[in-house]
Amino acid sequence: MSVRAASGVVAPRAPRRAASGPAVVRASPLVVLAALASCVLASGIADAADYRSVADAAVILYDAPSQKARPLFILGHDTPLEVIVPVEGWVKVKDADGTFGWVEKKALADKRMLLVRAPFAEVRASADEKAPLVFRAEPGVLLELGEPLTSAAAASMPGWVKVKHQDGQTGFVRITQVFGL
Repeated sequence: MSVRAASGVVAPRAPRRAASGPAVVRASPLVVLAALASCVLASGIADAADYRSVADAAVILYDAPSQKARPLFILGHDTPLEVIVPVEGWVKVKDADGTFGWVEKKALADKRMLLVRAPFAEVRASADEKAPLVFRAEPGVLLELGEPLTSAAAASMPGWVKVKHQDGQTGFVRITQVFGL
């Protein structure tokens, strides 16, 4: 910050001091934003989203972390959910429609399932638009994640993921056509 002197010359303003404390220095908003971003990255908050699937045949999605809370929906087996935050045996989650709610932690599995979101997801023989079509999946169809996104194979085909249908057919689908990644 600067002060315009009577002579018209701009001179830097001396840092303000508290009554007998240290100098107060004001950082620019850009510096503050950069500092916050580095703290977020260092703390691990910016890690990839965590997903789980429903382990039981049916699970109730509640509006609060308690069985006495208001039930919102019943979720079916293998429904993929984004984990927002775990709290004492409960997990706040978000479903494919963007609805937030709570489920008991014991009702979730580590199995990674994907939900088709596109009007028709085209599952191809390889991670290429020109590869032969294996099958088309309609919205709402569940597909099992074939390889973790952190694998070397997954890194070699950006924009695609290997999936498996419940009938055993496997192939590759564009990540923009599914929820759960």
